[in-house]
Amino acid sequence: MTLQELIQKLQEIQSRLVLNLPERLRPHFDALDLSPRGLLIMGPRGVGKTTLVLSRSKGMLYIPADNPLVAPFPLWDIAEAAFGAGYNGIIVDEAHYAREWPVHLKALYDAFPGRNIWATDSSSASPESGISDLSRRFVKIKIPLLSFREFIALKSDRLFPAIDPSNPDMSAVRDVINAINPLAAFDEYLRQGLRPFFLEGHYAERAKNVLDKMLFSDVPFWTPQIAENHLRLMQAIVGHLAISVIPVISVESLKREWGVSKTKLYDLIEVMERICLIRVVKRKATVAKTHLRGARLFFYDPSTYYVLNGNTANVQEAFVACAFEEASREIYASDDEKTCDLVVNGVTLEVGGKSKKLKGADFVVRDGLDVPLSGVIPMWLLGMMY
Repeated sequence: MTLQELIQKLQEIQSRLVLNLPERLRPHFDALDLSPRGLLIMGPRGVGKTTLVLSRSKGMLYIPADNPLVAPFPLWDIAEAAFGAGYNGIIVDEAHYAREWPVHLKALYDAFPGRNIWATDSSSASPESGISDLSRRFVKIKIPLLSFREFIALKSDRLFPAIDPSNPDMSAVRDVINAINPLAAFDEYLRQGLRPFFLEGHYAERAKNVLDKMLFSDVPFWTPQIAENHLRLMQAIVGHLAISVIPVISVESLKREWGVSKTKLYDLIEVMERICLIRVVKRKATVAKTHLRGARLFFYDPSTYYVLNGNTANVQEAFVACAFEEASREIYASDDEKTCDLVVNGVTLEVGGKSKKLKGADFVVRDGLDVPLSGVIPMWLLGMMY
């Protein structure tokens, strides 16, 4: 296949994909600044990065780097041919599949100053040493998991204003409660709504496919020398988190059972965190250290507990951690669990069900509660932050 034939094939692929874009796009997309010439759009698999770039792809050539047709050609050659064909930019989707992609994107950005160079990447699925080379030229945009507010908008075409859960606008809260049943909708959201592909149905199967791609496609980009037992170890960690009553990994027992060093085990956990499979919430005092003593470990996406038929007792705390981190808040595990569970931007939180007590925290976050009370935040309200 020649470059000209490849460009034609890519045009056909792009046209079909654009024609099949969903009618409703994530409200979060409207808040993004896509004006910079160089963009690196990052985020977990399945959050809508491809939909975003295709919806803004007018005049640009979409290049799916994970397509086998693209693999034989250097990115430079494809881009040069695209610019020669009249395109004013390129979009390299899942860029980490392309050979030496940071080098090519940097060179293209410098050599074609009038062209847009966009790329998407599944979170940090490729080594940061490569991405850091682009930092002076490319603006990074992080696409978070779907918020409850966005879930409502996509499902019912009703977009409510964002709400600050610690100081909510009560008129905005009243509008939500009068329009929908927030508790029923929130339960559905937690079970099958944190990624926009819920609109396509078969959420559990699609979510399991995302998990498999993370483990078997993304991990090798971080650890090329990974062995079969390492993959089994990560699967064991996933299984442990799914059924564990207390979301803390026993490093010593896993190290003995799977025959790996502590260093290797920590490396694998770090990889699973970077590809957005797990979420590690450390104590503030240990955040700069390598050990995980006192850390809370959850699935990155709280709906994973339901997808894997796991222990849903961890969903509440997993969602609270998810909601604040995805909203770019600073969150730590508590140094004293007798006082609170989590600390967010210096505010202490206790997390639990409808009858959960405040203990010594500033606020208690309660699931199953529909209205805010003094010192009490309904859990669903955390999903309205963005």
